[in-house]
Amino acid sequence: MMNIYEIIISSIKIIIPIYIANAVPVLFKGKRPIDFGRSFIDGKRLFGDGKTFEGFISGVFFGTVAGAIVYSTLYGFILSLGALLGDLFGAFIKRRLGLPRGHPFPILDQLDFVFGALLLFSLFHPIIFEQALFIILITPPIHIISNAIAYLFRLKPNPW
Repeated sequence: MMNIYEIIISSIKIIIPIYIANAVPVLFKGKRPIDFGRSFIDGKRLFGDGKTFEGFISGVFFGTVAGAIVYSTLYGFILSLGALLGDLFGAFIKRRLGLPRGHPFPILDQLDFVFGALLLFSLFHPIIFEQALFIILITPPIHIISNAIAYLFRLKPNPW
């Protein structure tokens, strides 16, 4: 059984590549949408213009590098890939609901990338309940603050 210190340290090693993978695409404003502008069977875009190849690749790359520094290259890649797949899933859900790009969706906006990363990572490495709980509890406030900062620096069109 892990003590609280070990839970926090191991959780931080997990979160670093996740957060970096999720944050970096904002810096790489891509031009090529991952969905190629295509719509789903409901006639709505799959993901929208905000999800680009440039953002996805840069997020996975920099998240993997960060993961290699604090954990391992393989785990950094898995966590980064999972984070961006989770974010794509969140965008997919928002499009199905008819929400425009950038429209807030509390909880989903703050945790879709974390759930995607933890789910994919759990296929390769066990995650204990306390780690998952710690990550899920600290992510929403950190996500809200980082988005507000990105908005202030004009990296995002809205503060959420």
